[in-house]
Amino acid sequence: MASRACQTLARWSFDELGLFRLELGHRVNNPASCRVALAAGFTTEGVERQKLEYDGVRYDVERHARLATDEEVT
Repeated sequence: MASRACQTLARWSFDELGLFRLELGHRVNNPASCRVALAAGFTTEGVERQKLEYDGVRYDVERHARLATDEEVT
């Protein structure tokens, strides 16, 4: 359900808002978010080291992106 919602929002952003590139990030210790991003057609681009901090702990973030020209996910 989350990946379908992400796909729908991405398509709307491209078609209605005219955006070309969307980025999505998640903590590397959150594999469920990674699966959602990949299922929604976002491509992994890399890791941003220690980007987020929660309660004094720093976390790496995996960055994903999707372009308006990317093929639709089925």
